[in-house]
Amino acid sequence: MSIRNGGAGDSGILKIVFKIVVFMAMFSPYVGDGCASAETARPNILLAISDDQTWRHTGAYGDEAVNTPAFDRVAREGVLFNYGFCSAPTCSPSRAAILTGQDFWRLESGGNLFGALPGKYPVYPRLLEVAGYYVGYTGKARGWNPKLSGRTNHPAGDAFNSRRLESVPAAGITKTDYAANFEAFLESRPEGKPFCFWYGAVEPHRFYEAGSGLRSGKKLEDATVPTFFPDVPQVRGDILDYYVEIEWFDRHLARIITLLEERGELDNTMIVVTSDHGMPFPRAKTNLYDYGARVPLAIRWPVKVAGGRVIDDFVNLTDLAPTFLEAAGLEVPSEMTGRSLMKILKSAKQGRVDPQRDKVVVGRERHGYNRVPHIGYPCRAIRTYKYLYIRNFKPDRLPGFDTDGGITRSYMLAERHTTEGQRYFRLWFGPRPAEELYNCRADPDQIRNLADDPAYAAIRRKLAAELDAHLRKTGDPRVLGTGDVFDTYTYFGPDRSKKSGADRPQDSFFHEIRNELRSAKPSP
Repeated sequence: MSIRNGGAGDSGILKIVFKIVVFMAMFSPYVGDGCASAETARPNILLAISDDQTWRHTGAYGDEAVNTPAFDRVAREGVLFNYGFCSAPTCSPSRAAILTGQDFWRLESGGNLFGALPGKYPVYPRLLEVAGYYVGYTGKARGWNPKLSGRTNHPAGDAFNSRRLESVPAAGITKTDYAANFEAFLESRPEGKPFCFWYGAVEPHRFYEAGSGLRSGKKLEDATVPTFFPDVPQVRGDILDYYVEIEWFDRHLARIITLLEERGELDNTMIVVTSDHGMPFPRAKTNLYDYGARVPLAIRWPVKVAGGRVIDDFVNLTDLAPTFLEAAGLEVPSEMTGRSLMKILKSAKQGRVDPQRDKVVVGRERHGYNRVPHIGYPCRAIRTYKYLYIRNFKPDRLPGFDTDGGITRSYMLAERHTTEGQRYFRLWFGPRPAEELYNCRADPDQIRNLADDPAYAAIRRKLAAELDAHLRKTGDPRVLGTGDVFDTYTYFGPDRSKKSGADRPQDSFFHEIRNELRSAKPSP
């Protein structure tokens, strides 16, 4: 049964779906949790998701400068995925894709930042709730207002955000006590119910307190600087400040794990740790390169899943929703484009397990407020083990306006007229061609575009065809001739184009830069 079409019957259709879910739950092999053993009881489900963290930046992935013992434990005792990708490297579309298990371009206004996720799209927490789970969240679970999307409740469940800290180690870190709020959630859970909880940290989203990394004891030489950033103290310090906020996310995760351990519920809790997308730096967040779209991902569930494994199959975060539903003994709705990971998790194998998981498709539409009238920078990409192919649907628009502020961006703007600074600036901010192709093995930071190289023409055509086939199969408006609809959806975020005072100089500055780049050649 499909519920893709919207309209007045959405609520009735959802009721039918929910009744089916309840019926299936009644006759699932997990029924009777109250007296079932850990091996047969439905699992608790905990999603821990940081905000703006590139996959590299944990100890388990080899970054020794950032201290992430909780993530590393989940990876060590569970399964570590080397090729985890978000559906879109922008906040709310990524989270909407996770909640619905669908590619973001299928979610109408939900595919834009500061859009609204229509109520007709089922979300996994509420499906689990109908099947008997107790659901809730703390921190950040979306980037849109559920009241604007025809929903009567939050997609992730009830909020648990009241417990606060008196102090935090750096400005920019929220005082929300995530772990204490999870404890409040557990205290309020009805006896015998399995839970589904969303721990959504605000960190390491900007802003950062400048110098907090150095103050924490880190050294400038500890920072790993991608080759598309200038390697200067200002950038290194900015990266260290980012590390501090990753560690804050991990610290709360460690406390949450301890709470589960103390209650004897750790081993039958499926813990998934990831991020919504990459780091909030130029050419990372909002971009389809690995630093923007590739995320950390580790899953621990020792009752059912053999640990100590590293998987090289490609995973899209849309795969999480069907994974959770299957783990709970529920049928996966046919409209979910994500594929359950249970086959991999239960396989006890390492490396490449599923031959069909040899690629991933990602994309983006609108992000931020720097374009008037809030139009996006539409692009899609296909990533294989060796190549990244990107199609920019509107190459006449400039991509860089959607990058978060901060020390690194400010430095690159200030140095854009120097010989070296201009190169970095154009990689981030300059116009891009309709097609990009990168050899990820020879060029892991993806800065040398091979799309016009005759030696790679056959590869480019092959990947372009594969990308097009996937987009058509999943109903992407951008390849069906209706893609401009994304530019028409209502923007519910802050409209800085209408403000005065402090914001106007920024608008004027970006206008000046836009004029500088209009006649520039695309980045090499």
